[in-house]
Amino acid sequence: MWPEDVGILALEVYFPAQYVEQSELEAHDGVSAGKYTIGLGQSRMGFCNDREDINSLCLTVTHRLMERYDVRPQQIGHLEVGTETILDKSKSVKSVLMQLFEPHGCTDIEGADTTNACYGGTAALFNAVNWVESSAWDGRSALVVMADNAVYAEGSARPTGGAGAIAILVGPDAPLVFDRGLRVSCMRHAYDFYKPNLRSEYPVVDGKLSIQCYLSSLDNCYQKYREKRCLTEQKPSEDVNLANFDVVLFHSPYCKLVQKSFARLAFIDFLNTPRERIPDSYGDTIRAFHASKLEDTYFDRDIEKAFMALSKCDFERKTRPSLLIANQVGNMYTPSVYSGLVSLLISKPIDELAGNKIAVFSYGSGLCSSMYSLTVTKNTQEGSDLAKIVSALSYVKSQLETRQRASPADYTRILALREQNYHVVPFAPESSTANMFTGTYYLTQVDEMYRRTYARV
Repeated sequence: MWPEDVGILALEVYFPAQYVEQSELEAHDGVSAGKYTIGLGQSRMGFCNDREDINSLCLTVTHRLMERYDVRPQQIGHLEVGTETILDKSKSVKSVLMQLFEPHGCTDIEGADTTNACYGGTAALFNAVNWVESSAWDGRSALVVMADNAVYAEGSARPTGGAGAIAILVGPDAPLVFDRGLRVSCMRHAYDFYKPNLRSEYPVVDGKLSIQCYLSSLDNCYQKYREKRCLTEQKPSEDVNLANFDVVLFHSPYCKLVQKSFARLAFIDFLNTPRERIPDSYGDTIRAFHASKLEDTYFDRDIEKAFMALSKCDFERKTRPSLLIANQVGNMYTPSVYSGLVSLLISKPIDELAGNKIAVFSYGSGLCSSMYSLTVTKNTQEGSDLAKIVSALSYVKSQLETRQRASPADYTRILALREQNYHVVPFAPESSTANMFTGTYYLTQVDEMYRRTYARV
């Protein structure tokens, strides 16, 4: 028999304790006021100094989840990491995390690292769900860790960076349940964003192609999800639309793209509606868009503007609450869409979450993408599993506000130092640990054999 209600049992998020204001970065970069704050929809951007790397990010978020939810090492049977931040071409980050388990005699833990741009976290999450639902499952929980340090070379892409980590505990009888049979994917070959230079943290980016790949993958996944749901629920295709979801979560390279993506789904619903059922209130200008071919509209500003206006109320209700962390921290890469789930859970009253149907779209350049849905439990009583998750995440807003603000000059200097010292050995970090959050792991040294050691605040 299938384990019942496999899904998310616990959630933890971590972001660095320093950030740069996007408005100050606009002035520093000499661009027009509002280019980053309004044009990209970003307020602040978190970043790592030389004390943090992918290993420390994952150690921090994993240890914090296990402490906060009182999870014992013996309870974990599958541990997988999703990341595109690579320090070693052979040794997995998962193997580094075994430092938290091996002292307890726990070495029988499946899983390794999964990599494909911002999609690696979702791939790791699917693998965890698959393990729990497989013949290999032995009753223990699965733990998924996703983290990245998203940095760019100086230029137009730099303000779309960020950094952070998410840990997710997966098992049966969960308050956030994966809808079985409602998972679709779109996988293609594209050079929209990639990291061929292993001597640098910076990617190669084709910005316009990346947006087209993102939107075309969204189109493909949404249409295929609709088809699967129509078969599952025996509904006419036009009756499966945005109205079927209480919440829609997106991978967020920057918040304005998320708003445009929500409008894109509204446009697809419009195209899937028989012409005779389109409301007269839409007017002739919008009705004329019904003849459009979807693949010809990626950069059609008239359609984009019209459907952003038409879908604005639904966007504010169904997606805006999920963008808190994305707006304040930036693009975390693999954890991005799951920071949206955290933001949702701390931004809406728990009674309003009960029974919600949540659509999730995950995208990673290169490219891999998927769409699936979650159903929230209806049990929101004090002491319920959902109430425990919401209560456990109560620290997020206060930690966002207690971070240290760095000047754009200091931010630029720190990134230059990271680039200069990338894979330099031996290496001793210079940044202070004084302002780090309690429980944060930090790099103490890299020896002449590239071996890294860490301590905890």
